[in-house]
Amino acid sequence: MAEHFETVDDYIAAQPDEVQTILREIRRRAYAAVPGAGQTISYGIPTITFDGHSVVYFAAWKHHISVYPAPGGDEEFERGIAPYRASKGTLKFPLGKPIPYELIEKVASLLAEREQRWYLD
Repeated sequence: MAEHFETVDDYIAAQPDEVQTILREIRRRAYAAVPGAGQTISYGIPTITFDGHSVVYFAAWKHHISVYPAPGGDEEFERGIAPYRASKGTLKFPLGKPIPYELIEKVASLLAEREQRWYLD
């Protein structure tokens, strides 16, 4: 049975120490990339929100960290995320290798822009 977490802090605290550090930095950067961000647990994993709407999700797995969804972008952005794209909507970052935090921040920023455009329309 999957664990149920009340808060993002609870989720992070339940992970191994080295993974906690990674998750905290992903949260910090994603949160900073989404103006007016909030955070919650959605679908059992940490979620950065905008005006109550889910923008970017992240989760720890045994061998990797995933970030969802993977937005589309320009050619340079697509080349940057290509090594991490596990499916159309999932990016996987292997544990034990450097985490490209700047890229994750860009993902969150693009997702926030998309959400804000939708919100304003």
